[in-house]
Amino acid sequence: MQFPLSIISSLVTVLTITLQALPIFTLSTCRSFCGNIPIKYPFGIDDGCGAVQFRHMLNCSADLFFITPSGGYKVQSIDYNKKTLTVYDPAMSTCSILQPHHDFIMTDIQSAIMPPSADTVFALLNCSIDSPVLNHYKNLCFNFSGHSCDELYGGCNAFRVFHLLSNSSPPCCFTGYDTVRYMSMNILDCSHYTSIINTDNLKGLGPLDWVYGIKLSYSLPDTGCERCSESGGTCGFDTETQGIMCLCSSSFNATRECGPGSATDEAVTHSSRAYVYSVFLVLGAFLYMIS
Repeated sequence: MQFPLSIISSLVTVLTITLQALPIFTLSTCRSFCGNIPIKYPFGIDDGCGAVQFRHMLNCSADLFFITPSGGYKVQSIDYNKKTLTVYDPAMSTCSILQPHHDFIMTDIQSAIMPPSADTVFALLNCSIDSPVLNHYKNLCFNFSGHSCDELYGGCNAFRVFHLLSNSSPPCCFTGYDTVRYMSMNILDCSHYTSIINTDNLKGLGPLDWVYGIKLSYSLPDTGCERCSESGGTCGFDTETQGIMCLCSSSFNATRECGPGSATDEAVTHSSRAYVYSVFLVLGAFLYMIS
């Protein structure tokens, strides 16, 4: 059976137009994992994702790092229920290794919205007798869970050298974050520091069993993110205006929530399916006519 060339040409044209009309959907480019650590609001590792207050605070390369003016600190875990982020400073002294001292510095906004938690203690080691925390500001030092400086100098191989050099235990100070925030190690006149977390659970445990690191306690900004998430979107912000956005797809954003016609997962599935059906319908009709 022969069909006029014009009919065949028209069917081919319709089929081509239908195929070209098949949309290419790309959902939000916000990554939800860095390694095995889940990335959820208010954090983001892609610009425009998460809460704007936490912009550029996390960096994902091979591992996840918390970025501060004093360097990058490896993120060990994020507890979204307790709203804590635990980091580890590879250049920090611990019970097993002695490192050159340096300061732990955070920006003002970091100190305001995610300071070290109350159960994070900073231990200032090998302090001079002229140190301000042993004189005018000695009230900044405290004992935690019944522990003393002698335990660190006697129980840690890394810190035992201070005891050997002076034939006694040099002064040290257990203190909170505000002390090291407002006074540098040079001002404090202590040669090294270490930090211990979960100090409420360390009563009766020696320094070898302490957990070393820095636990940050963050506050969750109330931006209506739950409403955006329930609509299928990802909470984020405009990278230019820094205004709050609900990221629905790479080509569609909303101020608060994704609308019924936005390209969320469900919308993409239904729209793509409809186009595929259209293609097969036209192709089937064409094959039927020429058979």
